Formats: sequence, C-alpha cells, structure tokens
Amino acid sequence: MNDLVLTGTHVRLEPLQRVHIQGLVKAAANNGGLFQWSLVPTGESEVERYVETALAWNEAGTAAAFAIVRLADAEVIGSTRFWNVEKWLWPVGHARHGRERPDACEIGYTWLTGSAIRTAANTDSKKLLLGHAFETWGVLRICLHTDERNVRSRAAIERIGGKFEGILRAHRMAADYTPRNSARYSILAGEWPEVKRRLEGLLQK
Repeated sequence: MNDLVLTGTHVRLEPLQRVHIQGLVKAAANNGGLFQWSLVPTGESEVERYVETALAWNEAGTAAAFAIVRLADAEVIGSTRFWNVEKWLWPVGHARHGRERPDACEIGYTWLTGSAIRTAANTDSKKLLLGHAFETWGVLRICLHTDERNVRSRAAIERIGGKFEGILRAHRMAADYTPRNSARYSILAGEWPEVKRRLEGLLQK
C-alpha cells in the first residue's frame, strides 16, 4: 500500500523499510523519560519487530508507515503512520461507490527523537500526512488518539485544530502496560482548509 514519499520544508516521510532500522535505533536511544506515554521500540530487536509489523500491516492494506527523515542532515528522527485505513461500503449509484482510495483513517504511532521535539518536524509531518489524506485520497475524516495523560500530545493536536470527541476508556495498552484511556480527536474534510492554514502559520514562525 505504501509507496509514498512525502517531502515538506523540514522533513521527508519515506516508506518505512528495513534499511531504516539502524536510524530508528539511534533515534530512540538515550531519550530518558521522553517516551513516557508512547510505545516506542528501543534496541535493535524491538525496532526490527516494529518494522516487520509495520510492513505486514502495509501488505494487508490497513496501514502505511513512514520513517521521518530530517532534510537538514538526512537523519532518521522518528516514525509515523496512517493506520486503521477504512474503505466504506458505499451502495451502487452513490458517488463514492467503487472508490479504491480510503474514506477515513487514523494518524498515529508518531514519535520523534529528543532533538526534534519542539522543532517544526512534527508540524511538517502532520501537514504532509493530512494534506495527502484529504487532498489526494479524499478522505472524509482523520482520527487521532493519544494517552489521556499525555498533556503535550493533546495540546499539539488541539493547537492544529483537532476536535476533542471524548475519552475511550481502557481503549488500548499504554506505554506503562496498563489499560490506556485514550483522548480521541478528529479532523473532518470540511475543517481541513482551516487546519491547513494553522499548520502553515505554525511553520512560518
């Protein structure tokens, strides 16, 4: 499913492959408590499993994972992905019947190395992913989840215009291996122009 290369002003999103393993190992290393709320692989064996799982999901058509590469130095600085990719069963005669492209998906599994936090990397990545989903795929909805306790992540989603929908209780396994309550956000196709303006404004600062 994933043969996309998306290039922005600060980062390039490359389809996640085995060649990125060493870069991800380095990006995830020595980051202390940075990944308190995110399931980030550490060490070569964990990263290998992470990449193999991503490739399997890609083959199944349910996800499209990327390595985030910083343009300034070509360093792998993290990862992100489309996932929970949905194609709805539109009835015959409907304008969207027979579409090959997704109708909705989630953006998640996003993490960055310490040196990329509070830089333009995440904003640029989100602009690339959202732009492709809404403008090329023509999706109707993008969903984003984060740990209810992850104040930094929730603030970042709200800053770009994600709409809070509620808390999903015991939704997934948390990074501390407890049942995680997830804060659920969404962006709809009609909201994308305003979200895009916000992202462009943030990138200009």
